[in-house]
Amino acid sequence: MDVKVSWNGPSGMSFRAETGSGHMVSMDGAPEGGGHNLAPRPMEMVLLGTGGCTAYDVVLILKRGREQVEGCDVSLRAERAETDPKVFTRIHFHFVVTGKNLKHAAVERAINLSHDKYCSASIMLAKTAAFTHSFDIVDTGAPAAV
Repeated sequence: MDVKVSWNGPSGMSFRAETGSGHMVSMDGAPEGGGHNLAPRPMEMVLLGTGGCTAYDVVLILKRGREQVEGCDVSLRAERAETDPKVFTRIHFHFVVTGKNLKHAAVERAINLSHDKYCSASIMLAKTAAFTHSFDIVDTGAPAAV
């Protein structure tokens, strides 16, 4: 896997990143650090990538388990160390998984497998951060209340 990050120049602290798969992403710093707040911070991108990695796993595991998954959102809330290096110290993942007749145990198993076995980003971040997670299931197969 290859990526390239290039500084946009001396007028601030913004960077452009190109992935090996040909996608472009912008990053910027906070105004107090010389940035202009025009794009996500690099550490926000790390957190975004972790959310994407684990959501991908959860959906794939549920689909392989023949669960009728229709949606998966994950919100991450992180705390960082106060001194450099300001690594993540705590991360809470909250999943909202939508589908028909999803089993509580299947969703919980998918989340645990992602965090413990499959999501490379989560496994790396777990070296410095304590993880917690919660989830809600939205059942689209239940009859509407009258």
